[in-house]
Amino acid sequence: MSQHAAPRQLARRLLILVAGLWLAGAAVAAVAAEPTDAQRTAFKQAYAAALQGGDGWKAAASSLQGYPLYPYLEAAALTHDIRQVQRPQIEDYLKRYPGMLTASDLRRDFLTELARRQDWDNFLAMYQPGLGDALTCNALQAQLSKGSQLDFDRDLASLWAKPKLPGACDPVLSAAHDQGLLTTQRLWDRIDRAADAVQPGTINALAGWLPAGDAESARRIASALSDAGTAAVAANQWPDSPRNRQAAMLALERLARRQSVTADIAWQKLQEHFAFTPEQRNRVMYALALFHATDYDASAISRLIALPASVQTDTSREWRVRAALAQQDWTAVLAAIDAMPATQQQDGEWRWFRARALTALGRSDEAQQVLTRLAAEPTFHGFLAADRIKAPYGICPIELKGNPQRERSLLANQGLVRAFELYAVGLPRQARREWTQALDGADQDTQKQAVELAYRRGWYDRAVFTFNTGDALRYYEQRFPLASQDGLVPQAEEAGIDPSWAYAILRAESAWMADARSGADARGLMQLLPSTAALVAKRNGVTWLGGDSLYDPVTNIILGTRYLAQMAARFNGAPWLASAAYNAGPGKVDQWLEARGSLPVDLFIATIPYKETREYVARVMSFAVIYDWRQHGNAVTLSQRLTPIGQTYTLPDSHSERKLATCPVVAPVAPAEAATAAPASSMAPPASASSSAR
Repeated sequence: MSQHAAPRQLARRLLILVAGLWLAGAAVAAVAAEPTDAQRTAFKQAYAAALQGGDGWKAAASSLQGYPLYPYLEAAALTHDIRQVQRPQIEDYLKRYPGMLTASDLRRDFLTELARRQDWDNFLAMYQPGLGDALTCNALQAQLSKGSQLDFDRDLASLWAKPKLPGACDPVLSAAHDQGLLTTQRLWDRIDRAADAVQPGTINALAGWLPAGDAESARRIASALSDAGTAAVAANQWPDSPRNRQAAMLALERLARRQSVTADIAWQKLQEHFAFTPEQRNRVMYALALFHATDYDASAISRLIALPASVQTDTSREWRVRAALAQQDWTAVLAAIDAMPATQQQDGEWRWFRARALTALGRSDEAQQVLTRLAAEPTFHGFLAADRIKAPYGICPIELKGNPQRERSLLANQGLVRAFELYAVGLPRQARREWTQALDGADQDTQKQAVELAYRRGWYDRAVFTFNTGDALRYYEQRFPLASQDGLVPQAEEAGIDPSWAYAILRAESAWMADARSGADARGLMQLLPSTAALVAKRNGVTWLGGDSLYDPVTNIILGTRYLAQMAARFNGAPWLASAAYNAGPGKVDQWLEARGSLPVDLFIATIPYKETREYVARVMSFAVIYDWRQHGNAVTLSQRLTPIGQTYTLPDSHSERKLATCPVVAPVAPAEAATAAPASSMAPPASASSSAR
């Protein structure tokens, strides 16, 4: 080495070291300090003003220039004033905040406004593809205004494949019709897709463009979907044509869902009137067999067995088991399970009932083998199996370990910072959107670290929605949080119900989304309808401040626990029956008890006609075991929670049998939860009420 080489090498090393220190410092600087309470208060005030439009928000936001959510203020004001703003104002915002959700939302809202104004020049200048069907159609209308002609394959094919389109597409479809692009074949193709999707409105809208004879047949198809009973009667007077046969078949299928006996009578008449194809006959026979089973008719099992193998589905095979369970015909139960494909037989429910059938048929050794394997699983039927063979519960938690380096990297992600801050200021819907965009494409380790950061901030639903498959289901601390800030435990105790059960209901209803709202307008953590909540508040002397107060976790839990107590009192305190009533309504539970109230509990649950309610009861009761274990390190047995029908349930106390949980040699993984998306209404009949088998 030369005399000068050593100093040069030393200098190079010093330069690399300095550069590394600078980069490290830059990374630390990139992680902004946690916003203060004063900033959050100022933002809330400014945001409330921005939602009213104008510039009034700016005074309240004078100290928020560097605050992560500052762009939300201007976007809120511009959105409110969208009918007055002009393109330069919007483009200025888009230029300053490229890639932000607020910018894309503002572009979409302004394009919708430009379409309303029919300002097609500015619309085309700002339009970007991929903003939804309505704006896609607006863009086509803009092109038409310039004298362009539509090309079906280029412009309409993807839209035409959809069974339902927004009203913004009506002018475009009319133009396509006037150009002769909507041929009879294309119209029927879309009508068939609409029929499969049960969209009678789309069919009626298209019928007018068909030739006269075809139009009437199309309207009959729409009638079969919207009023199956009337259509099934009227079908006796329809000519026997292919499309009329299709309408009659659809009417029979739909009618079978609601009135299987009436559908049977109609089928006897119509099969003589129409020359149904073999496929159409099979579809009707399948519907009749399936829905006679959901009605637990005496002929249900034989009807399902008689279906051709090519017609049977997992659903029809499952209902063959349920029909046999309702009759407590254990030979038929076992035969029905054996008729299932191997993959379906591995479902925990069918393994449990295989063991039950084997035991009843004197094959206890075989049953023991099935139960031993099933008892290792942390599920409803796994817990039942553990109770049956007096084994510990197979709950095998793993710890979510933090990674400081990855945490720093995540906190430098401005989208995630905005997500956390939106949650902190009470805007969870916007927070979820920022979260999704910020973590789009992230690897599993990054997502785990993000969930841990959210969990530490009290944002619990992120774990429920992220940890939903594989080993991630074993992050029990995050998936089943013991949130004390909302007062669930003392409120449940004051209401006279088991806190573990209340936790389970909350977890199943909303997945810890305080702003959850169902299609039936059930709201908040425990998914109460405002009308129900008002009655519960009056009955319990709780001040009622209106439906929006249900988004306050404390208020929601106070009323939710009282309503749970009310349901429990109606059913001898039994939490499993009260859970069914919470989901499907107490009137439905009364009907099921009248029909099958002599069954053992596990059979009664398995024969609940509504798929949603069956799964809900099993999920809630298994969650109650897990929450009990989370609180106490052991759990009151599931069997004690499943009080036989007609017996009074006793709240757990110091004398209750409690069970330890152990980690099996091969840690079991619970199946992904059936419902971790938008919660369903808890007080109204479930979406599946019109189709018990779904």
